[in-house]
Amino acid sequence: MQLLQAFKVMALADWLALAGFFIAWISYAMFAGRRTGTAGSLLANTNRYRLLWMMQTTSRENRVVDAVVVQNLSTSPSFFASTTILIVGGLLAVLGTQGASDLVKEFPFATVTSAFVFDLKLMLLLVIFVYAFFRFSWSMRQYTFGALLIASMPEAKVFENGQANREEYAERAGRVVGMAAETFNDGLRAYYMAFAALMWFSSPLAFALATAGIVFLLYQREFRSDVLEVLRG
Repeated sequence: MQLLQAFKVMALADWLALAGFFIAWISYAMFAGRRTGTAGSLLANTNRYRLLWMMQTTSRENRVVDAVVVQNLSTSPSFFASTTILIVGGLLAVLGTQGASDLVKEFPFATVTSAFVFDLKLMLLLVIFVYAFFRFSWSMRQYTFGALLIASMPEAKVFENGQANREEYAERAGRVVGMAAETFNDGLRAYYMAFAALMWFSSPLAFALATAGIVFLLYQREFRSDVLEVLRG
């Protein structure tokens, strides 16, 4: 019944903008995922350094520094997961609040909508941040798995004596840490897309333009940034 009501209340422009939002997000994620297997993306180039890092780890007797690095890397998804929980709580508090939709009328060029449509827009933001929370929390666990792999590595002399395969251990640990970074990147991408979703409160046109702009910005940072050129060099 609620879905039928949404079809009746929401304008066609809103549905088109919403569909374009999800199509753009999913299509870009698939595109970026395919490029990760090559040297064309920021994540692919940093994965090379992660593998090199793990190769160096296998030759060290004391791996305290490596454990500290993994711990520091895990602080970013931990911070974002905590922040996302607060955002989700705030959105749940606003959802269904009487008079909350009146605030949107103060937006420049904002279109007047019903309270039901306003709640649907809040639901979109809620879904985005819930997804981001799960990605950040999973990234934290993956960094924990990477730390376990580093801690369980044989001593350097074991690799030197040929009793263990250095490349195999380094590749396994590097892949786990790389997966953690990729999952964290998914959460960050959700934050970017949330900014586009915010523009839906203004108008469907602003929503569509913001979606295109965010996708372009993500592409520039992941495939055309200055830091990528440095990493390639």
